[in-house]
Amino acid sequence: MDTPTLLTHLQTHDRPLTLPRGGVPRWDDAALHAAARAAAPEPYALLGLAPGVLPWQRARVLLQLLTASQAGLPDPARATLAATAHLLTRAAPPGHVITALLALRRLRANHKHTTRAVLRFVLEHPDADALIAARRSALADCFEHALGTATARGCARRVAAGDTGSDYLRRRLLRFLADPDAALPRVTALYAETGAHPAPAPLPDAAPLPLDGPVTGPPYDGAVALVLPARPATPHARALHTALQNALAAACPRLRVHTGHGAPGEPVVAVVAGETGGELAGGAAGGGGGAVRCGGAERALHGPGDVPALVPWIIAHAPGGPGWLHRALRARLPEPPPGPAGDRAGDGGADGGRAVLTRPRRPSP
Repeated sequence: MDTPTLLTHLQTHDRPLTLPRGGVPRWDDAALHAAARAAAPEPYALLGLAPGVLPWQRARVLLQLLTASQAGLPDPARATLAATAHLLTRAAPPGHVITALLALRRLRANHKHTTRAVLRFVLEHPDADALIAARRSALADCFEHALGTATARGCARRVAAGDTGSDYLRRRLLRFLADPDAALPRVTALYAETGAHPAPAPLPDAAPLPLDGPVTGPPYDGAVALVLPARPATPHARALHTALQNALAAACPRLRVHTGHGAPGEPVVAVVAGETGGELAGGAAGGGGGAVRCGGAERALHGPGDVPALVPWIIAHAPGGPGWLHRALRARLPEPPPGPAGDRAGDGGADGGRAVLTRPRRPSP
C-alpha cells in the first residue's frame, strides 16, 4: 500500500457515497479502497483516522471495513479493525455513517464484526436518541439488516414486553452490545408509532468525536528537511509557515529548516512554494501561504486548519514515515468497549411474543 498516495486521496477526493433508489452504492473509488484494504488491512483502516481525511472518505473506509471478511486475520488485527470501525462511527458525520450502513444492506454484506458495529452505532451512539428521532426508518432498516429481520423483530417484541436478559436476548442481541441498559429502550424507540406524517427532526450538527487535531504520540525519529521562502509575501503567509515549522518540529525533532534554497542529501524535502517561494505546479492552487511540495505531490496551504493534516502527509514521504504514522494513528484508538459476559456465537431467528410491533414502511432517506 502506497501510504502517501492513499493519504493524499483520502484528504482531497471529496465526492459523496450515494445510494440510487433500488441500485447498488455508488462510489467512484471503491476499487482503490478494496485494493488498499486487501494489501494492508490495519494500515489502511488506521489512515481513516488521520487528520484532514474528508468525511465521505471516512465513511468509505468504514464501509470497506464492514463489507470485507476478516477470515484468516489474527485476533490482534481483528481487534484493531473493530476498534477503528467503532471510532469511525463516532468520528464521521452521523448522516454519512447511516448512508454507509444502508449501503451494507444493498451489498448484502454482513459478518459478526459488521453486526456488532452496526448495533453499537444504532443503539449506543452518543446521539442515538436524536438520530432515532431523525432517521428512525433508516436505522430500523440497519438494525434489521444486522440481526436479520425476523430476529430483530423478535428481539423488539420481547423488549417491548419487558424482557431485559432472557437467554434469547443474550444470544441474539445483548452479546453484541457494550451498554445494554442504554440500548434496550432504543430498540423499542425504533419501532415506536410516530403518526402518519411525523415532523422531521434534524440530525446532530457534527460528529461527537473530531479527529482533525494534531497526531500525537512518539516522535518520528528520522530526518525531514523543510524549505521555506526567504521572504514570504505577507504576514499571514509568514505566520502559516511558522505554524507548519513548529508543528513539524513537534512531531520530528530532527527537522532541518532551510530558507530560499534546497537541501541536497536530505531524505525528504518539503518545499513551501508560492508566496515568493517559487512557482506553483499545475495541480494545486496556492492559498494564503502557498503550497507544500513533497516529491511530485503538492498540497495547498490556505490557513492554520491545514497544518495538522500536512504534518503526517509530509512525514509519510520520509523513510520509515508510513510506519511512524500508522503507530501514531493506532494511539488514537480507544480501549475496546467491554462486551457483555458470555459473548458467544449463536444463531439468530424469529421468536413469538405477546406484544405486536409494526413499523410504518417509508422510503429510507
